[in-house]
Amino acid sequence: MKDLTAYTTLSFDCYGTLIDWEAGLSSVLAPWAQEQGLELDTEELLTAYSAQEAAIMREHPSWLYPQVLAEAFRRTGRHLGTAVSDSWAQRLGDSVPNWPMFPDSAAALASLRRHYDLVILSNVHRAGFAGSNRHLRGDFAAIITAEDVGAYKPAAPPFESLEAWLDGRGTLRSELLHVAQSLFHDHVPARRHALDSVWINRRHDRPGWGATPEPAEGWSYGAEFRSMQEFAEAAAAAFRDRS
Repeated sequence: MKDLTAYTTLSFDCYGTLIDWEAGLSSVLAPWAQEQGLELDTEELLTAYSAQEAAIMREHPSWLYPQVLAEAFRRTGRHLGTAVSDSWAQRLGDSVPNWPMFPDSAAALASLRRHYDLVILSNVHRAGFAGSNRHLRGDFAAIITAEDVGAYKPAAPPFESLEAWLDGRGTLRSELLHVAQSLFHDHVPARRHALDSVWINRRHDRPGWGATPEPAEGWSYGAEFRSMQEFAEAAAAAFRDRS
């Protein structure tokens, strides 16, 4: 990967990278499973859910994220042999604004904003991200959501929209660094689009894939960091060394 000072713009996945979407999902999936008497731990629930959500995103790219969440929950229930009521499905669909951010996200964004323009590229709806940004307090040059482009990552339209935004600003692709946790949703398509990326490996201390499907094709990234704090500190050090 190039020196971090060579980039002018950072694009971020939000849910999984800045917002703890696995904790958010689990806050609904776990009590539902307990109510149903399912003897599944959190990782097993997230793994069961992840395939259903990815399928809904492919099949219904124009649906808003709350609809995706609700239907993915219903399908997860059918997969596990237990029905999900409309009230439980709506509870998950409405939960996005309440999902917690990772403790280091807000401070890391504030630090990175001193050196870069920041962009959100997220599989969510605008209202959901607005709720999350009340926690993040991010100052973003652009916010590109699935609602805006009518498609969900890892499909091409979100990244094509990001590239169009770069073109409109006169920013070169080589000046953009994509920052994300999900290999499936972000690093596979970033490689397809020849975009540099760094992996925020939030699950570095846990085995398995959790709520993110295992990638079915190759991915790449220039560097790996275990947290946003590590990445922000590396960027700050790079700019100090340059001065």
